[in-house]
Amino acid sequence: MKARIPAILEPDSIDVVSHGPSHTVRIGQQIGAALTAGDLVLLFGTFGVGKTHLTKGIASAFGIPEADVTSPTFVLVNNYTADKTHGRTRIHHIDLYRLEGNAKDFDSIGLEELWDDSAICVIEWAERVADSLPSEYLEIRIDHLAETKRMMRLKPHGERYKQLIQRLRGK
Repeated sequence: MKARIPAILEPDSIDVVSHGPSHTVRIGQQIGAALTAGDLVLLFGTFGVGKTHLTKGIASAFGIPEADVTSPTFVLVNNYTADKTHGRTRIHHIDLYRLEGNAKDFDSIGLEELWDDSAICVIEWAERVADSLPSEYLEIRIDHLAETKRMMRLKPHGERYKQLIQRLRGK
């Protein structure tokens, strides 16, 4: 009999399993519905794990069509504006994969100006510039479980994001 490895549960975190790309979009919609201007969401995961699909869901919660949300790998930033019903909230979708991972690269493109109280900022490959990022954010780690199945761990960093996790739990 194989020994079991005990899971380390973090009381403030939420673990969610996605069963495919459309499910990942629906999870993103639920997360997006809990976000407000000024929120910073950092996405971690390997190629093809679903970071952009999750962002499609987040954006669609603000009335932005899924088809309009694409990976900004080559342009670094895609900007979206919510529909009138959602207060024209701006969403900045950033992909840092192409950065070398040093603060000089990050500072030279001025991305720190994008996370402010007037927009939601979603960053893919945030680990490339971790030392340059704010200390408060929502961390979402996505891991492959099977061909289309993913595990997502939502972990808050800071009081604002602990409250966001509570909203997602419906408390």
